Amino acid sequence: MKIAIIGKGNVGSALEAGLSRNGHEVRTVGREPGAVRDAGEFAEIVILAVPFGEIDNTVNELGDSVSGKVVVDATNALTPDYELALGFSTSGAEELQKKLPQSKVVKAFNTAFASAMNGGRINDEQLAGLVAADDADAKALVLTLVKQLGFDPVDAGALAAARLLEPFALLNIKLGFFQGYGPNSGFRLIH
Repeated sequence: MKIAIIGKGNVGSALEAGLSRNGHEVRTVGREPGAVRDAGEFAEIVILAVPFGEIDNTVNELGDSVSGKVVVDATNALTPDYELALGFSTSGAEELQKKLPQSKVVKAFNTAFASAMNGGRINDEQLAGLVAADDADAKALVLTLVKQLGFDPVDAGALAAARLLEPFALLNIKLGFFQGYGPNSGFRLIH
């Protein structure tokens, strides 16, 4: 499958490695002029692994290149001082869906640290790969990618569940970086 990752940081690079290892044709781009739109045109699935503050710029650069395509929101809707940017009455993923009404937005890859993105595990423990979306086919496709990466794929429900996944990601960040557990920590779902 052709996958574009917008963002060459820790998350984008780790996802690129894991998805490439699983046989996908992956193109990862940063802020090069025209590269974002070209990547959107190339891909069947586009993963946004950019800082939350760059979403509007990224959406503008993508334009209609993602019309009808699956767009995975791996961002964390946080302020620069690590607080929730939107609260609980909406989510970054829901706002992204409003900005890309012709795309199928899926929330995924935001509740684990980049150190787990390549294999879905921390200290040989399989982490939960939580996925939320309104489009059933798009969600199923991303759940398959999550499983291929090594996560335990968990259907978290409709896209509105991103209102819970984004604060959950913030909890993970606060535990990892402010409470001293570090980036080699994460969550599993016992089921």
